[in-house]
Amino acid sequence: MSKNHGYALRRDEIETYFDRTAVEAWRRLTSTEPVSGIRATVRAGRERMRSTLLSWLPADLNGATVLDAGCGTGAASVELARRGARVLAIDLSAQLIELARERCPADLGSGSVEFRVGDMLTSDAGVVDFVVAMDSVIHYGADDAARVLVSLARRTRRSIVCTFAPRTPSLALMHAVGRLLPSTSDRAPAIVPVSQATLSRKIGAAIGPEWRFGRTERVSSAFYKSQALELVRE
Repeated sequence: MSKNHGYALRRDEIETYFDRTAVEAWRRLTSTEPVSGIRATVRAGRERMRSTLLSWLPADLNGATVLDAGCGTGAASVELARRGARVLAIDLSAQLIELARERCPADLGSGSVEFRVGDMLTSDAGVVDFVVAMDSVIHYGADDAARVLVSLARRTRRSIVCTFAPRTPSLALMHAVGRLLPSTSDRAPAIVPVSQATLSRKIGAAIGPEWRFGRTERVSSAFYKSQALELVRE
């Protein structure tokens, strides 16, 4: 089995789930419409996480290129463009990209956004200054998550801000229970909890001496738990 087989299989499961099942739920979750109490905590957690990641990037991005890897409905992409960046926003889900295009305001100031359906690791993205990868690797184990981030680093000039699912007792329990349930085509791909020490070790062994680990912060909002991580090119 090739090293990329697990990543490709998981990627296809995520694409199928979002395009066939989850689009309406994500449309509501990422809007201002009323949602259930559980989803309200997820919405609040995601908004806080997005603000955290964006706060780690320069306020002035004029002339900079940014890859929004796994852009979803495009909220971060719009903010980055309003700071002046040229943003390439990629997501596996054609349905989410369509929604992102519908929501994107016409006036982005000096910035721009190109929404594209595809794999965040596509070589078509070229070399960029910054990468934002919010909740894009939370469905992958440590090996694949590290490979994704190292691959992104090879074509990033300045920094990567990303998230992963931290290995907490509650997330580990949910993951274990989820593995016991029968698999169906419409069930969400399980979030895979990852130890930060393990992920950092795997990234550090492959990323090269020109990179260092920067800030890290956990966002916990009841049913939303995610760990922010910054990688900086020296």
